[in-house]
Amino acid sequence: MEYRKLGRWGVQVSTVGLGSWLTYGGSVQEQAAQDCIRRAYDLGVNFFDTANVYMRGQAEQVVGKTLAAVPRDSFVLATKVFFPMGDGPNDRGLSRKHVWEQLHHSLRRLGTDYVDLYQCHRYDESVPLEETCRVMADLITRGEVLYWGVSEWTADQIAHAVGVCRAHGWPEPVSNQPQYSALWRRIEQRVLPVSTELGLGQVVWSPLAMGVLTGKYTSLDDVPEGSRAAGDDRQFMGNFLNAETLAAVQELRPLAQEAGASMSQLALAWCLREPGVSSVIVGATRTGHVDDNVAAADLHPDPALLARMDEILAPVAHTD
Repeated sequence: MEYRKLGRWGVQVSTVGLGSWLTYGGSVQEQAAQDCIRRAYDLGVNFFDTANVYMRGQAEQVVGKTLAAVPRDSFVLATKVFFPMGDGPNDRGLSRKHVWEQLHHSLRRLGTDYVDLYQCHRYDESVPLEETCRVMADLITRGEVLYWGVSEWTADQIAHAVGVCRAHGWPEPVSNQPQYSALWRRIEQRVLPVSTELGLGQVVWSPLAMGVLTGKYTSLDDVPEGSRAAGDDRQFMGNFLNAETLAAVQELRPLAQEAGASMSQLALAWCLREPGVSSVIVGATRTGHVDDNVAAADLHPDPALLARMDEILAPVAHTD
């Protein structure tokens, strides 16, 4: 396993992290989830990402219960806040009240005294940015949060937050969690350069483009039983589940063979070629997935091979 700093900040995370969206506490049985988490930890993964909204707290419970068996200082635990957790007017967003209360709910579910990285799951247009930055600073002062970050914020929103924090002497956001893959490259135009300039690292989600870059979807008429595209999660795959994209992805198979890697490993290594990416967050429903994905940390394909990969995917990649 390799480790990278979160941007310019001191904490180091495994280049492959394990997430829990759409899986733990939901579609994956608890024992299987625990097996995946333990296997990832044993292979050197130290970055575990979840969110309060994932299965309304059940994902946090599974992650916390499993990691309770290992030393707390041996891993970096991340969760998030923003999306509705109830029907009340203060049960959502990034107000001081919601952030403060949800952090403490998350701590109880996770069974820990602090989270290493607390992330604003989206930007909240209805709350003054100073309010959100201040509550994060206060939680850090209390030792209940060590670092804070954002997810899916624009370059301007990130820059504004850093400016507010610097003006008041508050802790700055250290990371951004955007969607990023060889098929979804929208952060490259502005978010990546601005983040690099301001010192934020990227911990990217869906680096396998909802599983499409694994190569298991050969056509729209041949969807594997039990796969994401065969179930309710298909709704999240609309950007990638089309004939043109699936055909282009199949052209990557010879490149993966040339690199001595699986298609999943090649796709993850493609993301990690970018120095601004601190970690790729993968999902896993069984330990075999964990083994395959973690091996990408040691894969360093020839840049010329990655350039050929870009050429193949250019017609179907989302760049803006």
